[in-house]
Amino acid sequence: MSTTGSRIVAMGHHQPSRIVTNDELAELVETNDQWIRERVGVVTRRIADTETVADMATAAAGKALANSGLTAADIDLVVVATCTSVDRTPNVACRVAAGLGITAPGAYDINTACSGFSYALASVDHAIRAGSARNALVIGAEKLSEFTDWTDRSTCIIFGDGAGAAVVSAADKPGIGPVLWGSVPEKSDVVTIEGWRPYVQQEGQAVFRWATTALAPMAREACARAGVAPEELAAFVPHQANARIIDGLARRIGLSPDAVIAKDIVESGNTSAASIPLALSKLVERREVPVGAPVLLFGFGGGLTYAGQVVRCP
Repeated sequence: MSTTGSRIVAMGHHQPSRIVTNDELAELVETNDQWIRERVGVVTRRIADTETVADMATAAAGKALANSGLTAADIDLVVVATCTSVDRTPNVACRVAAGLGITAPGAYDINTACSGFSYALASVDHAIRAGSARNALVIGAEKLSEFTDWTDRSTCIIFGDGAGAAVVSAADKPGIGPVLWGSVPEKSDVVTIEGWRPYVQQEGQAVFRWATTALAPMAREACARAGVAPEELAAFVPHQANARIIDGLARRIGLSPDAVIAKDIVESGNTSAASIPLALSKLVERREVPVGAPVLLFGFGGGLTYAGQVVRCP
């Protein structure tokens, strides 16, 4: 059952209905709308009240499945990227499969924090290339609000909740390029969620310096592995960490002036592993990128881990 490669055939996303504005946060901590916009670029974020990581993952995956034209019976692999699932077992992937009526799939979760979706997408691409799967659901889902200290101005302004999903299928003409992935273990303590009742903690300046100085060459290498020059990219969808990081990366990569740069950070905040599929799903839904055009996905964050690949827009 080996195949040449795989491609993304459809996307879907889900966000909680509750919108939290910068002005609302200013009632909790010493901050204001202008300061938050200038520092991180966030204007609003979605916060889940009763919804769990699995609830949001299932909703996003259901939309992606509906958009693909496939049925639950066609799916043989479910992979969820998340670092905020409270429950250890059953894992989120099994809960998604049960919720959508998918029978007997391979099902596992992956945790590389903010780079999780790109890691999951690569692992599914590899599974399909090896003949272990034919049609897969790849999901990034996070409930960061559950791990946010709402009295800490340096973190509470950044994060949000949500999920994004892709249906990935075997293809004779590959639509997912080779992954470039890695980590910087000696700096893994700059972003943490540790302990039994943890809060997100991060050294913002250390992350900013690393992201704006070290990542652009890696992103260009991901393009090279796919045989696509940076100026040929139709869109760039990075992890939505911070608007200033996104802008700095885009400049250093060497994109065309016409390339679409995803800025879902503005309305969704930083949603960790969910941020790339959320942003890509919205671009696809709004038809802002031509079908089949090359798009660079690049995740980075806690670990410090990173992963990127060029995909063809579904």
